[in-house]
Amino acid sequence: MATQYGISGTTAKGIAASVERGVAEGALEPGTALPPVRALADLLGVSPGTVATAYKELRRRAIVVTRGRGGTVVAAAPAVASRRPPRVPDGLRDVAGGHPDPELLPHLVPPSRLSPGARSHRSTPRLARLEDVVRDWLGPDGVPTEHVTFAHGALDLIGRLLSVELRPGDAVAMEDPGYHHLLDLVTALGLRTIPVAVDDQGIRPEALRAALRAGVRAVVCSPRAQNPYGGGFSEARRDALVDVLQAEPDVLVMENDHASSVADAPLHTLTSGGLARWVHVRTVSKFLGTDLRWAAAACDPTTLARHDGRLLLTSGWVSHLLQETVHGLMTDEGTRALVARARDVYTLRRNALVHELADRGMAAHGVSGLNVWVPVGDESAVVNGLRSYGWWVAAGARFRTSTPPGVRISVAELAPADAVRLASDFAAVLGESEATYGG
Repeated sequence: MATQYGISGTTAKGIAASVERGVAEGALEPGTALPPVRALADLLGVSPGTVATAYKELRRRAIVVTRGRGGTVVAAAPAVASRRPPRVPDGLRDVAGGHPDPELLPHLVPPSRLSPGARSHRSTPRLARLEDVVRDWLGPDGVPTEHVTFAHGALDLIGRLLSVELRPGDAVAMEDPGYHHLLDLVTALGLRTIPVAVDDQGIRPEALRAALRAGVRAVVCSPRAQNPYGGGFSEARRDALVDVLQAEPDVLVMENDHASSVADAPLHTLTSGGLARWVHVRTVSKFLGTDLRWAAAACDPTTLARHDGRLLLTSGWVSHLLQETVHGLMTDEGTRALVARARDVYTLRRNALVHELADRGMAAHGVSGLNVWVPVGDESAVVNGLRSYGWWVAAGARFRTSTPPGVRISVAELAPADAVRLASDFAAVLGESEATYGG
């Protein structure tokens, strides 16, 4: 047996349920090999076809993957047990989480007047005055704002649209390296990821062109503060990408401007290029509060109808209490001043780390946003080495599909003086491990 967990069942449904239960409870961890079909069939006293059908169902629901001669293994991010970052060990400085600095967030005060009575908001799902604020927020950056909608965060909106627009087995172009929760989401929906390489200016046109030739039906990208690489579209890069995308008008382009107001980079949006199918989504968690699960989006009319139609059938609307809270914060002058200060502080901290690493011969990437990506030869050696110096950084494997190794460092709470110490410790770790640095 390849695993100590006792898989049970006499039908395909029962076997699949047993494996799913083991994954959900943690007994079958990501990467755990399941028994070969014939071996499990003999053990359970069923036909090989019954086990094969169970494994097929588990693959369809993104709980397991098959690696050819490598057999069937539990998926890296099984749909029944979302991949979560490991707990930060006691005594370590966390620069892996990617969260904003709490000192640079406003105090959240719920609206004093609650919604009157128990009634449905399906007829008026969005506050008109918040729609006006959103148009004033997006419009000056060149995003068309004729059609806007709300969601419970960027992942909520992107997941809803992918489930409406695509079918299991369809391909999605994803940044590489890219945001690990988005990569997990695509897998959980039964979709295929086609990696698109990024650099300091965002996704590369030639890589996007190759993905389109491979038949992707949607593209998910970040116009600035790309996570984890920190890139942002230049005007020239945006124009080049639009030229590539205009040849495929049926492909849905999903632009995730997750850091927006604290990204410290101008927005050169793909949505201004006359694309047929597009959506631009922004969240407020990076500068108003991580617990504000709200997103605003502008999109073409077809995308609006499909998104809102599915929203209507599920949660129905985004809480008006949440909308009231967001509206109050976004129209408050004090909050706006705090957000502007946060942007400047994050810029200072990011540039300080990049500079200190460069002074020690390490080429880091991070031209916008809250993260810095550092290419390395051996992720495990660097992560474990920095741990011995008291630092907890994120191994790049969570973010990568096919690009070389690296680590992500979040700078939101990393003061310039701390950046000096981290860069020095980083250089010491590379020297001690004799790692081949892949700058």
